[in-house]
Amino acid sequence: MKLLIVESPTKAKTISTILKGEYRVVSSFGHIRDLPKSEMGIDVGHNFEPRYIIPREKTKKVNELKKISKGAKEIYFGTDKDREGEAIAWHLCHILKVDPKKAKRIIFHEITDEALHEAIEEPKKIDMNLVDAQQARRILDRLVGYELSPFLWKKVAKGLSAGRVQSVALRLVVEREEEIKEFKAEEYWSLTAELLKNKKQFPAKFHSLDDKVLDKMDLKNKEQVDKIVEDLENEKYVIEELKEKKVLRQSHAPFTTSSLQQEANNKLGFSAKQTMKIAQELYEGIDTAGRHTGLITYMRTDSCNLSEKFTLQVKNWITSELGKEYAEEKPRKFKTKTRSAQEAHEAIRPTSVQSTPQDIKQYLNRNQYRLYELIWKRAVASQAKPACFSHTIADIKAGNAMFRATGNIMEFDGYMKIYGTESKDIILPDLEKGDKLDLKELVSKQHFTEPPARFSDATLVKVLEEHGIGRPSTYAPTISTIIERGYVERDENKRLEPKEVAFLVNELLVKNFPEIVDYDFTAKLEDDLDDIADGKKEWEPIISEFYKPFKKNLMEKYKEVKKEDVIDEKTDEVCDVCEAPMVVRISRYGKFLACSAFPKCRFTKPMEGEGKEEPEVKESDEFCSKCGAKMLIKEGKYGQFLGCSNYPNCKNMKPINDATGVKCPKCKTGDIVARRTKRGKVFFGCSSYPKCHFALWSKPTGEKCPDCGELMVVAAKGKEKCSNKECKS
Repeated sequence: MKLLIVESPTKAKTISTILKGEYRVVSSFGHIRDLPKSEMGIDVGHNFEPRYIIPREKTKKVNELKKISKGAKEIYFGTDKDREGEAIAWHLCHILKVDPKKAKRIIFHEITDEALHEAIEEPKKIDMNLVDAQQARRILDRLVGYELSPFLWKKVAKGLSAGRVQSVALRLVVEREEEIKEFKAEEYWSLTAELLKNKKQFPAKFHSLDDKVLDKMDLKNKEQVDKIVEDLENEKYVIEELKEKKVLRQSHAPFTTSSLQQEANNKLGFSAKQTMKIAQELYEGIDTAGRHTGLITYMRTDSCNLSEKFTLQVKNWITSELGKEYAEEKPRKFKTKTRSAQEAHEAIRPTSVQSTPQDIKQYLNRNQYRLYELIWKRAVASQAKPACFSHTIADIKAGNAMFRATGNIMEFDGYMKIYGTESKDIILPDLEKGDKLDLKELVSKQHFTEPPARFSDATLVKVLEEHGIGRPSTYAPTISTIIERGYVERDENKRLEPKEVAFLVNELLVKNFPEIVDYDFTAKLEDDLDDIADGKKEWEPIISEFYKPFKKNLMEKYKEVKKEDVIDEKTDEVCDVCEAPMVVRISRYGKFLACSAFPKCRFTKPMEGEGKEEPEVKESDEFCSKCGAKMLIKEGKYGQFLGCSNYPNCKNMKPINDATGVKCPKCKTGDIVARRTKRGKVFFGCSSYPKCHFALWSKPTGEKCPDCGELMVVAAKGKEKCSNKECKS
C-alpha cells in the first residue's frame, strides 16, 4: 500500500477517485502540530526556537495516521503548494518519523488525472526554505500578538488584541474614517448643451472658456453658471473639429487571489472570506455525475500566468464555439504586477475549458456556480481578441466657449462576448466639420464633492496589495480578524466601519509603536519573508533584528503610558455611590461612565447615546408557571420573549410564538407558529411541540399545493412554492 496524505478530507475524497488500487489517500484535517494557545511557545533565549505541540483535538487523528503509515511501502505528502502546505508536510514528517530530506513531496496545482500522475512520477523534496518562511511568519505574528495584546489589556481594556498585519489593516480603516469625518463638501456645477442636428438630439459637455480647458471645480456657483448661460444662449453652435479613431479594449488578466477577491466582492457581493471558502470547494472537488472532480486550479496565487496547454485548449474552444475571428493568433501573456509574485505558479483558472458553467451548473449550488462562472469567463476571455470601438470626439464652438460631444460605438465585441462586460453605445448623429447645430437648451446642475468611501473588502484588499502588506493567503483572514476582534463592523452597505475602540487603539499604537503599524516597515518584513522562502536569507536574524528593539520599546511603554491618560475623559457627573467624579472609559464594546475612584468604587453606567437603549418592558396576560408572578414581554438577542417579573428570584422564561394562522397538517390540532433555533434562525413549527415535530424553514401561506396537496410557503422575492421538495410546483 502506498499512502498519500493531504490536509483536507474533501481533497482526499477527490484524489481517491483518481488514484485507485495500491494508493490510500487520507487527510490530516489541517495542521497536526502548532504553537500552544496557553503560552507564547517560543524560546526567545535560544534563537526563537518554537515549541510545537499536538493539540488535544488532534491526538486521535495523529494516532490514526501513525497506525496507517506503519503498513505503507511509500508515503507521499500532497499538501497545498504554498508555505502553509509545505509546513504541514514537514510537521507530518516529524510525527511519522520520516526524514524530511528523503520525504516524497508531490506538487500539483489542480486535482486532475494528469496533474496527479505527473506529480507522483516526479516527487520533490520538502522545501525547507518555504517551511522556514512559514515558521518565521508564525513566530513574528505570535511575538507581536502575545507581547502587545497584554499591553492593550493593561492600558485600554481587556479582550483587545494587536497583530503584525491586523493592526496595519486597522490603521488603514481608521485613517479612511478620519478622512471621511474631516471631509468638507465643496460646491461645483456642470453645464451641458442639448444640441440638435436634423432633429436628432445629443448632449455636449462644457469643455473650455477663452481657450482654457476647465477643471471639474472651475464652475463654483450658480451666479457664475447663470452668467455663462446668459452669454451663450444666443450664440451660434458650430462644429470646429471632428476626430474619429478606433479604440481597442483589451481583456483583463486571469485571476490572482487578490483580483478574484476584488471582483467577487464587486460583482457578486462576496466577502473575501466567503470567496476563498467557495474557491477552496471548487479546487478540492465537486461531485459531478458520481465522480469527485477538481474544477479550478489552486486559489492562493499571485501569478497571472497560464500554462501553454491551457491557452491552446482555450484557443481551440474559442475557434470552435465563437469563430476564428475571436481567437488570438498567439497566447496572450500577462505581466504580474505584484513584486513578490511566484511566476512559476499559475493564475486561477478552470481545470478544463470544456467544463463550461452551463454544463456543470446542475452540480453546483448557487454561490459555487456564480464564482465558477466568473473564474471560467475571466480565464477564457483573457485569450480572446480585444473589443473594438469607433470613438468620435466633436468640439463645438459657441462664442468664446467650447463644448465637447463624445460618441462610442462597438464595432467588434471580442472578449466581451465571453466576459459580458457592459458597454453602452453613445451614438452621435452624422456630423461634419463646419456643421451648424441648433441649441435646444443649456442644462446646469449643482453638485457637491463627496468624501472617500469606506473600504469594502475589495478596496481594502487592493490597498493592502498596493502597500505590499500581507500575501494572497492572508488578505481574507486579516479582514475577518479585525471584524471578529470587535474593532470593525459592516455598515448597511457591507463596508468596513471602525468602532470607537478602534480609534483609541490605533492612536495608541501609532504614537507608541510606530514601526508596528508603519506601512513600509510591514511591507519590508513581508519582503524579508519572501527572501527566506527564496533561500536568500536566514530566518533567525530577521526575527532577532525585529524583536530586540520591539521588546525594549514595549518595556519602556509599560512604564511611560498611564491608563488614565489613554482612556479617561473627565465629565461633570458624580458617582451615584461615592460621589467621586465620573470619567468616560472605553471597552471593546464602546464608551461607558465609570467612577474615578476605581478600584475602591466599581460603579459604572452606560452613557447616553452609547450602545442600545434600554428596551421597553411590557406586561403580558400570562402568569409564571413556577411562581405565579406576572410574565413580562422582554427583548433578547433573538427578539422578544416572556420573562418572569420576579427575576432574579425566579428565572423562568419562555418564547413568544408568533402565530401564522395555519393549522398543523401533521397533528391537525396545533397551530404553526414562528420559532427560533438556538442560533437565532427563524423556522415555523407546530405549537404542540414536543408532541408534534412538524417544522418548515419558510413561512406557510395556508394554501395547499394543487399538485401534491402539501402546504405552500413563501419563497424568495415573495413568490410562493410547494413545501414538498420533491414537488416541482
